[in-house]
Formats: sequence, structure tokens, C-alpha cells
Amino acid sequence: MHVDVKLLKACKKNKRKAQEELYEACYLFLLPICKRYHKNEHDARAIYNVAFMKIIENLSKLDLDEVPFAAWAKRVMTNTLIDEYRKNKKYRENISKRDQERELEYHSEGVRNNAENDFGESSILGLLDYLKPSTKRVFMLYVIEGYNHREISEIMEMSEGTSKWHLSVARKELKVLIEKQEQTTLKKIVI
Repeated sequence: MHVDVKLLKACKKNKRKAQEELYEACYLFLLPICKRYHKNEHDARAIYNVAFMKIIENLSKLDLDEVPFAAWAKRVMTNTLIDEYRKNKKYRENISKRDQERELEYHSEGVRNNAENDFGESSILGLLDYLKPSTKRVFMLYVIEGYNHREISEIMEMSEGTSKWHLSVARKELKVLIEKQEQTTLKKIVI
């Protein structure tokens, strides 16, 4: 994402038209990050709006000559997602593995015959929804966002060992889920 410095300076001066242009420019770059962490479009847009407000409010503190705007905006977005996670931590649901397996069987009923073509990033991201929230968050931060275990432990307020454990569990559970999905696909092909 490249944003013109003139546009950013106009946003610092609270020019509404410039802020609207910046909103549009950031939307295409930052919304996919939100969608990785939220199942539906409405929640992803809501958290994007919260992050964008933080970007606008803190833009005056940003030294445009020193810090690249895109990297800074992505960091603000990620930190907003982390803040939201921490805020809602006590309200999340715990889903048992048995429920997850039943849901996977239910949802895999409609698998089409071209599984090899369809099984890609979106399929794997869909399988992440079957992981426990903390495990999913650690996996996303480590694999997709590129944080190391020390950074994740600070962000999620857990030990590095716990972060490593969550990553290991995520990999094992994803492997099992992928194998089950492949078996279901093979059964449908044979029939």
C-alpha cells in the first residue's frame, strides 16, 4: 500500500475528504487482516473502523519521514485486534473437541469433488475456526503475522512455553482436521 504524503498531511489537518480517501486506501490493505480473525464481514468491518479511528487520532504523532505509513497502520490494526481479544477474553466460548468433530462432519457433507483445486488458503483459514480461540490466535500471530514466541507471550500475556504449546496443538489439530476432510472427500469420490 502506498499513500501519498500530501494525503497524510491533509488528514493530520482534519480534512474530511482526505480522511475519506485514506479510509478507502487502507480498507483494501487492512480489511483482509481483520477477516483472518473474524468469521463474518460485519465484525471484520467493525474492528477495521475502530483501528482506522486510532490511525486518524494518532496520525499527528507519526513522523512521516521516519516511519513508513503502511507498516505503522498494519501495526495499529494488529494491536487493535489484540486489544479486542484481551477485552473479550473472558466472554469467549469453549468448544469441546467432540463438538468440533461433529461440526466438521456436518460441514464436510457438502464437499465437492474438486477438493484438490479448492483446498487452499481459504480452506485452511476455515479450519482455524475449529481451534480454541487462544490456540487460533497464537497460530495466526506466529504463522500469518510473523511474530516470534517472545512477542506472542507479551501480547497474549502468557509464557513463551505456553505460546509454543498452543502452536504445537494448532498444528496437530489442523493436521487431523485436514486428514478428516480428505477422507470425507475420498468417500464422496468413491460413491
